[in-house]
Amino acid sequence: MTEAIVHRWTASDGVELAWHELGEGSAVILLHGLFSDAPMNWLNFDHAQRIAATGRRAIMPDLRAHGLSGKPHSPDAYPHAILVRDLNELIAHLGLADFDLGGFSLGARTVVQAVGEGLRPGKAVLAGMGLRGLQNWGKRQAFFREAIANFDTSSRGDAHWLAIQFMKTMKVDREAAGLVLGSFADMDSDWLKAFTMPTLVVCGSEDEDNGSAKELAEALPDARFVEVPGTHMSSVTKAELGEEIARFLAA
Repeated sequence: MTEAIVHRWTASDGVELAWHELGEGSAVILLHGLFSDAPMNWLNFDHAQRIAATGRRAIMPDLRAHGLSGKPHSPDAYPHAILVRDLNELIAHLGLADFDLGGFSLGARTVVQAVGEGLRPGKAVLAGMGLRGLQNWGKRQAFFREAIANFDTSSRGDAHWLAIQFMKTMKVDREAAGLVLGSFADMDSDWLKAFTMPTLVVCGSEDEDNGSAKELAEALPDARFVEVPGTHMSSVTKAELGEEIARFLAA
C-alpha cells in the first residue's frame, strides 16, 4: 500500500484546507475527531489502509482548525455548521456523485448534521458517538472549553488531564479550537430520520463519553451496532475499528 497523498484546496471563504487520500475505487470520506487529525484517526493505526485494501478511495480531510488545515483566529471563520459547509464544498470540489461517509466522535457529529441537512451518502458510519452526545453539546462544549482554559494548570488526576495531554500531543491551536467549538449545536430531532441509508454505529466497549452508541443505533432507521475494544481514546488504536468499518463498507 502506498503512502497517503496530501492535497490542499481553498474553501469559499478563502481558508486553505487539506485532505489526505489513499487507495483507488469508489470514494469513502472519513472525518476525524475533535483536536485530532486524519493521520491520527485513520492512518496511524492502519484503518484507512484496511479500507483502501478492499478497493476503496479513502478521502480524509483535516477539519478546519485541525491538522494541516487552516486555523484562522477570526470568529467570522467559524459560523454555525462550518464543518458541514466545508464538507459539502469538498465533495463539490472533488466532483463526487457517489460516496460513503463516516466519522469518529466530532466527525460522527458532523456526519449526522450533514445527512440531517440533506447530504446522501450510499452508506454511513458513526464511530465513537452515542445518542446523548448528539443531544447535549452544551455540556460537552463546556468541558472542552474548561480543558482549554486549564491547559497550563491542570495536573494528573484532574477531569481534563487526558484531554489536555492529547491537545499537547496534537499541538492544538487553542484559539482556533475554542472558536470551532462554538460552531456546533444540539442535534435537530429530525436529523436521525434522514439516515435511510445502511449505517454502522461502532464504539469502544468502554466508551461512554458520548452516551450509548447502542441507543443511537436503535434510533436510526437502518443501522447495526458493533462494539470494539477500548475507551473513547484507545478504541482508535485497535485494529478492530478499521476491520469493522472495512467489512461494513465492502458488504
